[in-house]
Amino acid sequence: MKTTKFLMSMAIASSLFFVGCGPKDADLQAAIQAKEAAGVTVAVAKGNVTLTGEVADETAKAEAEKIAKAEKGAKSVVNSLTVKPVVPVVIAEDTTLIKNVADAVKSFPTVKADVKDGVVTLTGQITKASLITLMQHVAALKPKKIENKLTVK
Repeated sequence: MKTTKFLMSMAIASSLFFVGCGPKDADLQAAIQAKEAAGVTVAVAKGNVTLTGEVADETAKAEAEKIAKAEKGAKSVVNSLTVKPVVPVVIAEDTTLIKNVADAVKSFPTVKADVKDGVVTLTGQITKASLITLMQHVAALKPKKIENKLTVK
């Protein structure tokens, strides 16, 4: 009888010891969160990790899950991360650009602008103060690219 009670006590004590040795949820959460990229939120409950937030692409999503699974004490990982949607780049057509670029440079008589395949090429001379204004106006017209070959005086 005494032997049975002793063995039972030892079994309970050892199981409590091993349960107590595992990392606490808060420690596990902190360890994973420190390794994750910005935008990833980590939640841990009973060793089960949940990832939420928004990442740039599928590679970043997979990497976040890999980091969480590699952490000692993580029993399972639920990857609820979303991938940021890709916003298409809008480039104005040449016919529209030609007209709008001509309007944008008319206040700068020493500047010449050419448009070809969505690329605006600026040549001539301009002052430093005027350059910023001109570049902002041309960029707002949504060209594919602006080639600045202006001489700043």
